[in-house]
Amino acid sequence: MKCVYISMDSLEDFVSDADLSVPAMETLGWTVEKRSWRDSSVDWDAVDLAYVCTPWDYHEHLDDFMQALERIDASRALLVNNLDTIRWNAIKTYLRELENRGFDIVPTEWHDVLTEGCLQAAFETFDAERIVIKPVVGANAMDTHVLDKGTGLATAALLEAYSNRPFMLQPFLDVVQEVGEYSLFFFDGGYSHAILKVPKQGDFRTQEEHGSDIRLHDASPELISRAQAIVDSLQPGPAYARVDFVTAEPGGFLLMELELIEPSLYFRTDPSSTARFARAMTNFYRRETGT
Repeated sequence: MKCVYISMDSLEDFVSDADLSVPAMETLGWTVEKRSWRDSSVDWDAVDLAYVCTPWDYHEHLDDFMQALERIDASRALLVNNLDTIRWNAIKTYLRELENRGFDIVPTEWHDVLTEGCLQAAFETFDAERIVIKPVVGANAMDTHVLDKGTGLATAALLEAYSNRPFMLQPFLDVVQEVGEYSLFFFDGGYSHAILKVPKQGDFRTQEEHGSDIRLHDASPELISRAQAIVDSLQPGPAYARVDFVTAEPGGFLLMELELIEPSLYFRTDPSSTARFARAMTNFYRRETGT
């Protein structure tokens, strides 16, 4: 069986440990290749499983990326995750849908046009001294900014960045800097492992490319249960998922992100996770294809 790990032209500026899963996949009978999503020479009809792995520039070229996935989906290869799931997850308004289903998310306002007025109103709505603005299509904290109350907010650069770009506003949560962000990983619906991402001193970004400290985390039963409920609510069920939370008062958790497209799975933090991943991907493939 042939599996292609869909990546990008160069991962030079990123940290990836996806290759750690290759030996476990090979043990279960897979041959694995890594190819860029832009590579039009791939014969997808000769591929069994197309795993959207590390195409971490997709959000900058979303239409082209989706067209590439549509070509894969039209072939005999099984695209994971499902194309409809990827379309849904590519736009962060999915968080609004999850909130409507009863899941607790970080308080969020959704806007299409950036004005000084909407920023000022958000401070009052959230009763916050700092707020965060981020695009509804984005990754790796690109074009994400923290704004302070009482300062000149809608700068020329910010207005230009969001001149024709839907965005979301959230209160800045000090707990992200003080405690960090939890990420829980699920393979074929089953819990695998969890990490805690702690930003470097003075930063709020939890990606390791920005200096965040990444460590294995022994997730509490409550946190696992909350993440499991979100994963279980998804139809169709994903082959892989990463669920990101921050703590909330008093003693709860708020959903920050649900990553179903190309989440880093941090295999290096838990060596046994690669075997769980390979088994789950194999079982998912066999179930979906009836082989």
